[in-house]
Amino acid sequence: MKILMVICHPVPTSFTHAVAHAARLGFTHSGHEVHTLDLYAMGFDPVLSAQERERYLTDPASNVALVKEHVDLLTTCEALVVVYPTWYYGPPAMLKGWLERVWLPGVTFTVPRYKGDRARGTLNNIRHFVGLTTSGSPWWWLRLVRDPGRNLFMRALRVVYARGCKTTWLQLHNMNNVTPEDRSKHLARVEQVCSRLH
Repeated sequence: MKILMVICHPVPTSFTHAVAHAARLGFTHSGHEVHTLDLYAMGFDPVLSAQERERYLTDPASNVALVKEHVDLLTTCEALVVVYPTWYYGPPAMLKGWLERVWLPGVTFTVPRYKGDRARGTLNNIRHFVGLTTSGSPWWWLRLVRDPGRNLFMRALRVVYARGCKTTWLQLHNMNNVTPEDRSKHLARVEQVCSRLH
């Protein structure tokens, strides 16, 4: 399976990168082909410019050309994996900006043609989505505030994937208080779960 893993954390020695490494071990152990976009390491610009916004609907091809490498990987992968820390109940601005600049009309969805029409997803190539994140908040607090980050990837964006797309979500909560043992157990779980992806 061709897997696109998008990593978003500014510190290479972070636990987020350790999670990404564990996931990669699991995927490669099962013979999957993994392509990585480390947004901070590659200096990705998450800012949607005024010019890009002005031609968002009228000339999307020009915007696609600016992020062609990302679009090509996104539209040809069979599984999408995002690895990031939960900050202020959602993904870092860098990852949100990646969605805004790469998930363009004609790439991930069709634009409604008339009032009453609806957008339709076009990422039929994605048969499995995996979300790997951490959070300082405990699980019960995120549930209380409706877990917007998880809902973004697991519900709102799921409509653009292939019908019947499988989803996996692994999150280590309470990061401010977890022990080294907790971290080790989580990394082992990530590797194990990712090795079973099919």
